Amino acid sequence: MSDPTDLLPLFPLQTVLFPGGVLPLHVFEARYMDLASRCLKDDLVFGVNLIAEGREVGAPAVPHPVGVSARIVEWDMPQTGVLDLVTRGERRYRILRTETGPNGLLLGEVEWLAEVAPVPLPQEYAPLVALLQAIFAEVGEERLPPPHHFDDAEWVGNRFAELLPIPFKAKQALLEYDDTLGRLDIIRQYLDQRGVFGG
Repeated sequence: MSDPTDLLPLFPLQTVLFPGGVLPLHVFEARYMDLASRCLKDDLVFGVNLIAEGREVGAPAVPHPVGVSARIVEWDMPQTGVLDLVTRGERRYRILRTETGPNGLLLGEVEWLAEVAPVPLPQEYAPLVALLQAIFAEVGEERLPPPHHFDDAEWVGNRFAELLPIPFKAKQALLEYDDTLGRLDIIRQYLDQRGVFGG
């Protein structure tokens, strides 16, 4: 079990990672090469946060407080000094404070947010599941690999939140939203307004 707070290396990005989501990364900066090497060697996780201010490359960016821990599940080195990683999101956390390490890596003291237990998906959301299954069949398992939990409202909501063509700040709001079925209602309303279900 994790301590109430941990010091977590952070990888601020122009994207939002959700628990159970898959995020490919193309790594070439020395600080992130070192981070990936440590994570692979010791089976550690790092944090992914949406950038609030700044850029992915160069000086450490200012991240949004809520992020998700990421574990490397595949890696390849197509050329010297470049790593291609596939990571999977695990658990949400909130940054309490940050500091910059000697190699320019951003570190965050984080508190782990309560893990959301699987929520049985009510029948009224069956059209959402059918749409999600159709999307999965279209994009294939490389983009959305198993395990798939179509009967879990939390998992279904996370997959829609990462797939919807909405601004990153809206995705961030969905990541921070703690009401599992309420989030599905927001997603269903968004799709209804665009006539996805013939509304």
